[in-house]
Amino acid sequence: MIITPSPLGSRTLTPEVLKADRRESVKYGPCGVGKEALYMGTNYIDRCFYISWREVRRVFKRVAMSQGGFSGKGAFGALAYLVVQYGNGKEKQSRFRHEADVDRLLALVEQQHPNIPTHSAKAERKLAEAEAAEEKRYLKELSEEAQNAVGTLREAKNYLEQRPSLSNVLSAAAKQKRIVDNFNPAYRVLGAVLAVLSVISMLYGVYALTQRLTSATYFILGGIALFFFTLSSNMLPSKWNSRKQGQKDWDEALHAMREYLAPKPDFPVPAQYAHPIVLERMIRVLREGKAKSAEQAYSVMKKELKALNNTVKVTQQEHDEVVAIKPLFLVCEYKDKV
Repeated sequence: MIITPSPLGSRTLTPEVLKADRRESVKYGPCGVGKEALYMGTNYIDRCFYISWREVRRVFKRVAMSQGGFSGKGAFGALAYLVVQYGNGKEKQSRFRHEADVDRLLALVEQQHPNIPTHSAKAERKLAEAEAAEEKRYLKELSEEAQNAVGTLREAKNYLEQRPSLSNVLSAAAKQKRIVDNFNPAYRVLGAVLAVLSVISMLYGVYALTQRLTSATYFILGGIALFFFTLSSNMLPSKWNSRKQGQKDWDEALHAMREYLAPKPDFPVPAQYAHPIVLERMIRVLREGKAKSAEQAYSVMKKELKALNNTVKVTQQEHDEVVAIKPLFLVCEYKDKV
């Protein structure tokens, strides 16, 4: 263990237990879920802090929308944070590059620590209010055709949930493709320039150190800081944030979903939109009486999703759903055949 994590709370682990727990922890972005503690990171160093599970009071996601929001312009991305409340009201947050990693971490926390809330107190209140309001929107009785359509969609949803990784990877690939396709090439040039400057600064600092110049330390530390800043900003050109890699990841995710749906030729949505949330939203359309068949529900669902933009105020649940599935439709331009 190169860096020994520092405790954020009052409870500490012995060096032996800490070393083993950190090594065996499940890693998500800069954080990790261990058996003894939750590990938090910074923009530059992963899992450099830890909080004993006994002190964790609440773990949840905080999202800040980047420029462009839900509009069709710019990078459809969000700044996602994992927030941990511990002790007597203390709070620590870590920023994630990929929001899906936060969701996967929270899913694991829910599984291993069901007693720890995974929503903020404010979000819990809003979710309860939204759930009560949503129930009022549904019809008490559905036609036989609508009931059959709901049953068909629930079966399809259950089939997807047997392999949740396929839908999650498809959604993540769509988000990444959306981002890299709209990434300004000038930022990559700027990233390369900053990386070169950081290396030059460090090399000059080493030279100045051999000459016993007082400015040597400043150049070395400044170069290191500039390099890590460039690295964390995702501006540094690499195959992982290139359009070619984004297209490849999307093609592979879509191919895997098509293979999984091959035994289901009558699946109610195209493979590129095969996500449990899509099917759940179609079920709601039927229950609200806006459609009587799965085909009509699909059309209404697409129309409503397309109408959501950065001027529309939505609930936390709606936000999470839209962030997960709208990139699928934006990447495919809402077309049924791609």
